[in-house]
Amino acid sequence: MMECVLVVDDDKEIVKAIALLLEKEGYDVLKAYDGMEALEIVAEKSVQLIIIDVMMPKLDGLSAVMKIREKKNIPIIVLSAKSEDTDKVLGLSMGADDYVTKPYYAAELMARVKSHLRRYTSLGDINAFISTSNIMNGRLRFNKEEHILYVDEEPAKLTATETRIVELLMCNIGRVFPAEEIYRRIWNEEAYAAENTVMVHIRRIREKIELNPKEPEYLKVVWGIGYKIEKK
Repeated sequence: MMECVLVVDDDKEIVKAIALLLEKEGYDVLKAYDGMEALEIVAEKSVQLIIIDVMMPKLDGLSAVMKIREKKNIPIIVLSAKSEDTDKVLGLSMGADDYVTKPYYAAELMARVKSHLRRYTSLGDINAFISTSNIMNGRLRFNKEEHILYVDEEPAKLTATETRIVELLMCNIGRVFPAEEIYRRIWNEEAYAAENTVMVHIRRIREKIELNPKEPEYLKVVWGIGYKIEKK
């Protein structure tokens, strides 16, 4: 069964160009031209990844990302002409997994699509069957076989990228990982502006696993060094 990618942009030529690239790589492609149309497709169709523009009519891309994240954990790549770090951080904080600026390089975009799909399909369904292979740490339980983090025995609603970060830290409790190393391990590429990207994902994870994200009990920062899961 072909993996399905939804491409969302109000510029129909851009949608057409990206769709052609994806189809050449063997993906099934769905198309939308505004945020509202994207939400309707995601609700009705089986989609494994979304590439979405920011500035669109009816509903902008970032607002659409937030609404999709309420129910779906599929990878989302934001495609935008804005290249400032603050715009990237905003996109990531609203739930995107990655950010590619226009004009994009076809090879880079396809590499990111393949990377995110590979991680998403390997992680499987967030509600998958619970196995007995677990890492226990206080209120946290990470299932290594099914790649699910449980907080007080409730599955945390993590995205694929967030789950990979949690898996790295939970499998190495107490070890401090610099942001650059986390970035290289999770994104499988050399770290570029890694600190902001990792920081945003750490903040999103804290919001989902900590009783008080502003005073985290588990996911700690070691200033000037990196991040770790505190042993309990």
